[in-house]
Amino acid sequence: MAKPLRIGMIGYGFMGRAHSNGYNRVKDFFDLEYLPVLQAVAARDAEKAQAFADRWGYQRVETDWRKLVAADDIDAIDICTPNNLHAEIAIEAAKHGKAILCEKPLSMDTAEGEKMCAAVEAAGVPNTVWYNYRRIPAVTFAKHLIDSGRLGRVFHYRANFLQDWTINADLPQGGAALWRLDAKAAGSGVTGDLLAHCIDTALWLNGSMTDVTAMTETFVKERVHQATGKKEPVEIDDACSFLCHFKNGSLGLFESTRYARGHKALYTFEINGENMSLKWDLHDLHRLEIFDYSDEGPERGWKSVHVTDGDHPYMGNWWVPGLAIGYEHSFVHQVADFLAAYAKGEPCHPTFRDALETQQVCDAVLASAKSHQWVPVGGS
Repeated sequence: MAKPLRIGMIGYGFMGRAHSNGYNRVKDFFDLEYLPVLQAVAARDAEKAQAFADRWGYQRVETDWRKLVAADDIDAIDICTPNNLHAEIAIEAAKHGKAILCEKPLSMDTAEGEKMCAAVEAAGVPNTVWYNYRRIPAVTFAKHLIDSGRLGRVFHYRANFLQDWTINADLPQGGAALWRLDAKAAGSGVTGDLLAHCIDTALWLNGSMTDVTAMTETFVKERVHQATGKKEPVEIDDACSFLCHFKNGSLGLFESTRYARGHKALYTFEINGENMSLKWDLHDLHRLEIFDYSDEGPERGWKSVHVTDGDHPYMGNWWVPGLAIGYEHSFVHQVADFLAAYAKGEPCHPTFRDALETQQVCDAVLASAKSHQWVPVGGS
């Protein structure tokens, strides 16, 4: 009989749905010592929170997140709020001895992230950050190839994350749906929202970065703020590009924007090594493109590996070979990995400390864009 891990979720937006789906589905496909119980959801709007609870199976609703964090019938807190609330909730949850699963990015900035790391480490509570793209089987398979040494020395890492949903200058900022356009709630724009995913994946696959040089642009300088009804300056970055050096000697190139017409969520990365290159595209997420220089000359070329076989990462838990899974399953995998690590008393990566490194890169990128200079990561 599996043991319960009682979940208290704070927030009920898009990520709340994605996480809840992961909690609900994990029991059907993974054999685990612990299984999640959707105990309660907290949000300021009681009516909307109750509708969310009814749809996803949460047993009760709270309108004060502090009551949820302090509740005796909650084992783990899932933070699905705007970024400016992450630190306060996580620190309070740690004080109450709760395990914590926090949406990305970890924090508004490095200093705030340091406080969060100190809190969870002092309390000794399990913690993880929802950088879910690590758990897409093709991405995890790329990690296995890299860690096995198949690529040899790495020369280049490049990634982009392109969207187009903020091009309309009449789109307001702030409020429940558009808080990502309000710097007071989000901290930054595409750097913390989109590039943070690219950075986390890059650090996981290719190791730490030493320094960066970046440029950002805010194309629409003023937008109506939904809280005031007045036009106010837009302080988030609409687009960001940066170069970096990795500690392993390779070079990095990253780009992100919400102004790439025709792209809804184009996330790609490519790694070039002396023996092998790898490419991945979120729009074709179950495939990993591989160029292996050890292939015989006449047959040497890019090949597309359909990452759906039972011996591919995670896929033995799903369907028969050849049948693909999708975006939602990365959250199921993160839930499964967290529960397995929880049972063993082991960390589930990325931990808060892992995610702090991504935050340090983001801060260096924003500082470089402001100063027009190369900036070391983490002050190193």
